[in-house]
Amino acid sequence: MLGMLLFLLGLLTGFVTMSLTNPRMGLAAHLEGVMNGTFLVIAGFVWTELRLFSTIKKMALWALIYGTFFNWIFTLVAAILGTSKMTPITGKGFNGTLLHENIVTGGFISVGVAMVFSVAVMTYGLRGKVS
Repeated sequence: MLGMLLFLLGLLTGFVTMSLTNPRMGLAAHLEGVMNGTFLVIAGFVWTELRLFSTIKKMALWALIYGTFFNWIFTLVAAILGTSKMTPITGKGFNGTLLHENIVTGGFISVGVAMVFSVAVMTYGLRGKVS
């Protein structure tokens, strides 16, 4: 359900893209929502196949939910605020305030850590049965 919700939010973001401070970053937010939503749906299909301790599995789940949703959120915030420090290609020609740049930078770093952790744990959990 969460994957479909994020997919829907990504689709809806596409409707407001041109009204954002940085429409190109808005397009990126639209794509982040759609792609991360799709990824969550796929992760849901393989979730029961993960061979992990329940505590690690729960940590990976929450990291995955945080990473996918907040990737979309921080990309949308970057589009609204016009930040560019962490996104020099899509943010070219835009500059946010120091506070806005720091918020988006911290957000993207936290998302990166969460996604690498959750995908690494999932990859390990899909290794098959332990002999």
